[in-house]
Amino acid sequence: MTQALKGRKLLLVGFTLFSMFFGAGNLIFPPDLGAKAGTNFWPAFLGLAISAVGLPVAGVIAVARADGLDKLAGRVHPVFAQVFMILIYLSIGPCLAIPRTASTSFAMLTPLLGSSAGLQLGYSVLFFSAAFLVALHPDRLTRWLGRLLCPCLLVLILILFGGCLLHPLAAQYAAPTETYRSTVVLQGVLYGYQTMDALAALNFGAVIAMNIRAQGVAREQDVQRSAIRAGFVAGGLLLAVYTMLGHAGALTGAAVPGLATGAEVLTVLAERLFGKAGLVLLAAIFMLACFNTCVGLIACVGEYFHTLLPRIPYPVLAAFFAAASMLIANLGLAEILRLSVPVLNALYPVAIVLIVLSFVPGLEQRHRVYPLCIGCTAVQSIAAALPLGPLSALANALPLAALGFGWVFPAVAGLLAGIFLSRTEE
Repeated sequence: MTQALKGRKLLLVGFTLFSMFFGAGNLIFPPDLGAKAGTNFWPAFLGLAISAVGLPVAGVIAVARADGLDKLAGRVHPVFAQVFMILIYLSIGPCLAIPRTASTSFAMLTPLLGSSAGLQLGYSVLFFSAAFLVALHPDRLTRWLGRLLCPCLLVLILILFGGCLLHPLAAQYAAPTETYRSTVVLQGVLYGYQTMDALAALNFGAVIAMNIRAQGVAREQDVQRSAIRAGFVAGGLLLAVYTMLGHAGALTGAAVPGLATGAEVLTVLAERLFGKAGLVLLAAIFMLACFNTCVGLIACVGEYFHTLLPRIPYPVLAAFFAAASMLIANLGLAEILRLSVPVLNALYPVAIVLIVLSFVPGLEQRHRVYPLCIGCTAVQSIAAALPLGPLSALANALPLAALGFGWVFPAVAGLLAGIFLSRTEE
């Protein structure tokens, strides 16, 4: 029986978790932030690091300490836990995140192969078929992602960044765009939402635990400690790669102003550094990153719904979610990103507050705190994100709402009310 993982085995599981996190959004958002923030890149990057690195790592730790998302969310109410988990699994699964992996990686192939509906359909069929076959054995993801695909991905990214260091496209960063001239750190935090990793972190625990047990760790305490350590390894890798991509994006944005997306930023960078070979390199980076995340998400979503519907075999559920994601992927990247914004703005504040509350000792013993705090947060975030008439107008009139943080005051009010009511009941 192995104790908590360390050394090479810990690195392998950490690489696996990094691979599950690092997909389409993780590639395109840091360079886009760099290109648009310009000379304000580092303050904006601090915000991105908080929401796209700190929160995911905290999410992994929170779920591990609570012994599962169901128990963590169950501190609010069992019904809330069920609904919240289903919404998160669907959003990081077939509705948004999984289709985004195929649509983004295909977008990077279009400069090489051209673009047509038939070509995109054929690519998505091959992409999701391969991902489904790897995801058939979720307890073996460490063999594929940790040992093989993640190291290959990191080497390719280092080649791209090395070229940027040796032959920078600009001598310095350019002036920031209008969005990044004020409240820069907060803008970076909001931008980090789009990676969806804080939501994903709440759900990766089950599959990571399976892979830790496959390494010979049996005791639950050691599994939890290993998951937390793997979270720190994955977080360190995310931070390092984001730094490289963001710096490269800032220099590229200075050399070629007006680039609309992170994909365009990376395309310009790769082509100017390496010519046609750069486009091949970039396509390989995107395909590997997106494939890794797709496999991890299919495994997570399939495992979760298998626990809800145990009569349906896991392979059937994994095949269903892969097929559904393939169909949605053919909507195109722009449409998927457009649909994702209101969903993320509704779910993210609830996930953030749930994670933060888990680090305050003793709050789970005050039975009113979690329901009131999460309830107030959810009412504001949902009303602000969706068109709900007067309720949306009220939610968007709250302090900090214009900055995207209108949920902060309701969350604090719910926390204080929960503590007060819990004390009076005692």
